[in-house]
Amino acid sequence: MTWNNTITQKLNISYPIIQAPMFGVTTPEMVAAASNADCLGSLALADLDAEQCLELIKKTKQLTNKAFAVNIFVHEIPEITQELIDKYSKTKCSLEKLARENQIEVNLPGIDEIKVNSYHEQVDVIISENCKMVSFTFGNLDQQSIEKLKSNGTILIGTCTSVKEALILEKTEIDIICVQGIEAGGHRGSFTNANIPQIGGFSLLSQVRDSVKSPIIYAGGIYNTRTLLAAKTLGADGFQIGSLLLNSEESALKDFEKQRLRNLKEDEITLTKSFSGRYARGIRNTFIEAVENSDFVLPYPYQNKLTGELRKAARIQNNSEFVNLWTGQSISEFSEESTAVILKNLIKEVEKNN
Repeated sequence: MTWNNTITQKLNISYPIIQAPMFGVTTPEMVAAASNADCLGSLALADLDAEQCLELIKKTKQLTNKAFAVNIFVHEIPEITQELIDKYSKTKCSLEKLARENQIEVNLPGIDEIKVNSYHEQVDVIISENCKMVSFTFGNLDQQSIEKLKSNGTILIGTCTSVKEALILEKTEIDIICVQGIEAGGHRGSFTNANIPQIGGFSLLSQVRDSVKSPIIYAGGIYNTRTLLAAKTLGADGFQIGSLLLNSEESALKDFEKQRLRNLKEDEITLTKSFSGRYARGIRNTFIEAVENSDFVLPYPYQNKLTGELRKAARIQNNSEFVNLWTGQSISEFSEESTAVILKNLIKEVEKNN
């Protein structure tokens, strides 16, 4: 198989394989391992503040002299209204009660204790650190940020979950489009937070390929030769690998979370907004079943900030029933080897069978 294409040329990598930016899982060590394997490492910055972003970028730079992407959330921040304040208070009380009933003692933050960060301060750090590749999700960058990053020579990678979103990204001159199928693990990259597109990955990939001229990275269910080559046949230039790395040596998941992954069954994977207020795919558990269809789900990022302390407390107790374990629909063996070995084995497997 010839790996050299528009993606490898644009990103200056040997293999068009992208390590997915999985916030809470990805570590600087994972990013460096992927980049050092001549793939593209992706550092998940989510909605961290500028100081935290700077720390992670600098740590990653210490581990590799290869380029890597940084990934940010470009969501809109809801206005704090009295209605939101009231709902937040009720949700806080309900979740604290649920936690106590399950032997988790936790005091969740009040709405006035929550700091919500805009991606604009992240853009300034990214430019100051001379990061030349930025991927983003939950929408599109505003025009000013696009121009600011492009004037710094930054390659922009936007996420779509529909043809409509792909066309918006291309129209605003985003360099590369990442097509995310519904089977992909983690948060949906949809521009909207309600009535999200639920389109199968390969169906969406083929339609986006017919609709745009931009290079395409495909994310969703790639874990072996067959799935990678199927994505290539349908028009993908690059291949994003996420769930395959969840159990890797560099993963930030704790041992009890990795054990839960190893015992995973296909009917335990679900789409939920209970933890963060935005839809994400992961393992169904007690928290999801109690909250998903209740009145106690706030808009992102307030639900995400509110449940953060609960998840932290559950992790201390090794309690998988109250943590978010994001994973895609394709179940693999979840190798414990290093990220570099997992990616190199995938590359060798593809070359051997094609």
